[in-house]
Amino acid sequence: MLGNQGIGPFPDEVRTIANGFMPTYLGNIGLGPLDGADLFTLIIGLAFVAGIVVTQWRGRAGRLRYGQAVEPTAVFVAKLALAAVVVMTVIVQLARFKNLPWVLVLLAVLVLAYTLLTDRVVYGRHIYAIGGNLNAATLSGIKVKSVTFWLFVNMGVLASIAGMVFAGRLNQAGPTAGNGFELDAIAAAFIGGAAVQGGVGRVVGAITGGLIMGVINNGMSLIGAPSERVMLFKGLVLLAAVAFDVFAKRRSGTAR
Repeated sequence: MLGNQGIGPFPDEVRTIANGFMPTYLGNIGLGPLDGADLFTLIIGLAFVAGIVVTQWRGRAGRLRYGQAVEPTAVFVAKLALAAVVVMTVIVQLARFKNLPWVLVLLAVLVLAYTLLTDRVVYGRHIYAIGGNLNAATLSGIKVKSVTFWLFVNMGVLASIAGMVFAGRLNQAGPTAGNGFELDAIAAAFIGGAAVQGGVGRVVGAITGGLIMGVINNGMSLIGAPSERVMLFKGLVLLAAVAFDVFAKRRSGTAR
């Protein structure tokens, strides 16, 4: 379609998706020695932390009602406190810099939407069931072909969104843009907790795996590593994640 030619530059609206920041809505607020910070960004950060606390607390309470094992209260509170500190540290730095980037807002919307889809919607449970045991899911009455079809449609939509963000970041679209991203995506899923056999994994875990892969890419780029060494290192990380998953399943006696 491109005739082996690149397309660009793009309008400001396209570039803003990847490189733009939210405007200041409520003005700045002083933070003592940290100077000023955007008030709206800080409010969003506090709301996000509150959402994490409420969601985790309700999940723990639900497991207690069903008599399931949960971690000690002290450990649970410590984990929430650590998550809150990390989130607010990032939010404060963004509020002091240029406010929230639009790409982060887009990512947050996608994470929230897909977390609700996988945890609160019947379709999400069907996805886990098919990944865990295809034959059992078929015998349970799940429309496997329909679920699989819409999964592929969904992945096409997400790939198109990622393509638009990437093109906006480069301010150019080329026929070879994005080559090799499949390795990062697969590695992010396995690092984030998805199992080789399927049936487990969370959206937040996949995002965490993606952040780890991003750190690897940026770090090796900063030290000037050649492309083949970067690919080798990422392949080793993926291999280690898969090997750990298989080893853990065999130790627990659940490997098939």
